[in-house]
Amino acid sequence: MERRGAVAGSDVCMCQTVFPAHANHRGELSAGQLLKWMDATACLAGRGAAAAREPRGREYHIILLNRVWQIITIKTKVNRAFKTTMEVGIKVTVQDVLTSVEKTVSVAYATYVAKPVGAGKIELEPVKLLSAEDYLEHTLATERRRIRLGYEQVFQNLMQESNKEGDYCDTFEEEGAVSTDLTHVQSIELVQPPHANHHGNTFGGQIMAWMETVASISASRLCRLYPILKSVNMFKFWGPSVVGDCLVFNAVVNNTFQNSVEVGVRVEAYNCEEWIKDQARHINSAFLIFNAINDKGELLTFPRIKPTTKDDMRRYHGAVARRRIQLARKCMLSAKEDKPSDPWETSNQVYVSYSNIAALTHLAAKPGWEITSTLDDIKIWTHEEGDMLSFKVEMQVKIPSHLAFSLLSDFTLCQQWDRHFLTCEVLQAVSEDEKIYYVTSPPMTGHKPRDFVLLVSQRQPCKPSEPYIVAVKSVTLTSMPPSSENYRSEILCAGFQIYSDNNSSCTVCYFNQVTSGVMPYLAANLTGSSKSIEDTALECVKFLELRGSKY
Repeated sequence: MERRGAVAGSDVCMCQTVFPAHANHRGELSAGQLLKWMDATACLAGRGAAAAREPRGREYHIILLNRVWQIITIKTKVNRAFKTTMEVGIKVTVQDVLTSVEKTVSVAYATYVAKPVGAGKIELEPVKLLSAEDYLEHTLATERRRIRLGYEQVFQNLMQESNKEGDYCDTFEEEGAVSTDLTHVQSIELVQPPHANHHGNTFGGQIMAWMETVASISASRLCRLYPILKSVNMFKFWGPSVVGDCLVFNAVVNNTFQNSVEVGVRVEAYNCEEWIKDQARHINSAFLIFNAINDKGELLTFPRIKPTTKDDMRRYHGAVARRRIQLARKCMLSAKEDKPSDPWETSNQVYVSYSNIAALTHLAAKPGWEITSTLDDIKIWTHEEGDMLSFKVEMQVKIPSHLAFSLLSDFTLCQQWDRHFLTCEVLQAVSEDEKIYYVTSPPMTGHKPRDFVLLVSQRQPCKPSEPYIVAVKSVTLTSMPPSSENYRSEILCAGFQIYSDNNSSCTVCYFNQVTSGVMPYLAANLTGSSKSIEDTALECVKFLELRGSKY
């Protein structure tokens, strides 16, 4: 396997003025043009990794309010290299020339693979991290990759649930329901030299722009208006196309959801020989989400659709599954600090896990931690941000980091060193990296015992300089509702980061974003009348070193 040069951590920036030729009928930047610019800039970001790149997949959220003569700025950066693939982060902002007001209109993540030379794959060097933001995105890129790899399994599980519900729905007979046949659009394009890169492969951005065009036509046949692209649920690139190929685009409305519509697009490629033999190559798939607005800027309601074939039904249920996943993701990634814990369901498990790791990573990376106590090899830090208080406990432990990780990630062992754990049992062993625990804590004076339903997500480092991670947050399980015997409490964000110092010692950092559920156990410590945090930390160190000596 050939290795190719290290990836630079610097941004690639493209600035464009929105001219009338770039705009749609409303004088706003067309989605297809923006997709071409975004893809070109993302490709340039990958040049530090390899001389050529081939796209694998992209996911975009777009707010198209960019008008003629405004300035579009696109910044891209390689967040992480995974041996032969890389994730590129894309951020698009728009600036009004007259007011200088700037706002973000799109955030996206694209995956590329280095173009192989011959039969061998190109192995990419690690990304050079230049800032705290680089480190954060580098860590979260691993979690986004887990989501991408697990997406298909989650989708299939939801599809199985849909199949159990049957193949027919009363809404299909609603008055005004539109047959999916009426929304089908087919279009053909010939790949010419201006559409391709220096290798002769079609630009991914050009294909995306063509797909957006046919999808927009399909949606317009349903609503009889000019639809506006809202987001894209995974552009998938299954194979390349080259100059001289004929590309056939097929688009159809899969489903409608009040103010939005999902259009599926499939792209097949033919060279001359394949065209004669009618042997197509499936090279691209995507699901595009559109809105429609009236002259007042108000969102319009789409008519229901009426599937007419088994394939229509499959696409109908597939759109429902993708909608559930997307809503779950939106809920997880925009979670507010005062909201109840997230439900643990089939549709949102990967996103709850992602938010668990992301929340701890963000908390650990926050600037402004203030040291409040130092005792032997234990330091306590606090962080205040508005009304939110967090604390960090740093412990020096004389055992290897991997042993500390193994012991701390098993919460059934916490009773041996943490007096706040009265009982602890595993409710669900979701995977090797995810477990859900039921924990009870001893009662405070005059109060009932507290209980917690906790998701514990553990991650091993991809390289020695990165920490082991054990992230903790509360979740809601329908099989474990609150009981009258205990007061159900919640943990917003907590967990461990474990750094290796050498082969026989490590630094363990515990973080906790204080909530009302844990405040009663910390109040005396924070006021200085108790040393419960220091005492618990000392017990943790003793436990780790005693158990570690037996290995």
